[in-house]
Amino acid sequence: MIDLAGKTALVTGSVQGIGLGIAEALAAAGARIAVHGLAGDAEAQEVCAHLRARGAPDAAFFPGDLRDSDRIEELMGAVAAWGGADILVNNAGIQHAAPLAEMPRAKWEAILQVNLTAAFLTMKAALPVMAARGYGRVVNIASVHGLVASKDKAPYVAAKFGLVGLSKVAALEYAARGVPARGGVTVNCICPGWVETALIEPQIAARAALHDGDRARGVADLLAEKQPSLRMSRTSEIGALALWLCAPMAHNLTGAAIPVDGGWTAQ
Repeated sequence: MIDLAGKTALVTGSVQGIGLGIAEALAAAGARIAVHGLAGDAEAQEVCAHLRARGAPDAAFFPGDLRDSDRIEELMGAVAAWGGADILVNNAGIQHAAPLAEMPRAKWEAILQVNLTAAFLTMKAALPVMAARGYGRVVNIASVHGLVASKDKAPYVAAKFGLVGLSKVAALEYAARGVPARGGVTVNCICPGWVETALIEPQIAARAALHDGDRARGVADLLAEKQPSLRMSRTSEIGALALWLCAPMAHNLTGAAIPVDGGWTAQ
C-alpha cells in the first residue's frame, strides 16, 4: 500500500477523465486533493465530495483558466495558501486538429499555453517548495504525441514534445534535491495512447456506426490504426501508474517518459 497521508496533490483538469482517475487514486492513498478544472459550483462540489468519499481527508476546488498566465499564478498562490502542493499533476490539455497550413494562429497559441506554458508556470512555482520540504513529485500527462507525431496535430505534438523535454530538464535540475529518506524530488511524464474517456465517445460512435452499431468493433477499428493491443487504457490504470510514481520507492525514477499505449510507440 502506498501511503500519501499528510501530502497535498494539485491535479489540473481533474473534474473528469484522466485527471479525475488520477485524483481518485491519490485520494484513496490518503492525499488531500486540490481539484482544478472548468466546472460550475455544483459540479466542483460534487467532485470534491466524491474524492473525500474515496479517501481524501480533504478536497477543495481551485479555479484558474490555464490560457491566462496571471490566472495560473493566482491558482498556485491559492494552493500555496492551502498548504502547498507536495504532488503536482499537470493533466489539463486541449486539442484541435487541422493541417499545418490551415491551423489558426489562435488555436496554436491556446494549445501551447494550456499544454506547455501552464506546466512550466506550475512547476516553476511548486518545485522549489518541494525541494525545501524534502519530497516532491511532478507527474506531467504528456501523450504518445510527445514521443511520435501524427498529421494535423502540429500544436498538440509540439506542446507534448515540449512537455517531455521540459520535464527532463526539471528532473535533472532537481535530481539531487530534497531528502533521500523522504523520497527526494522527481519529475516524470506519462504518455498515454487511447484512453477510454467521455471525450472520445463521439469518435467511437462514428466508428461503431460503420459496423452496425457494434461498439466493440468500432473501438477495434479506431485503435487498429495506431494501437496494436486493440485495447484502450482506463483512467484508473493511468491513476495507478501516477500513484506509483508518487511513492517514496520511486525516488530513482525521474526524467522518464512512460508510454501507456498498447505498443503504439514500439512500432
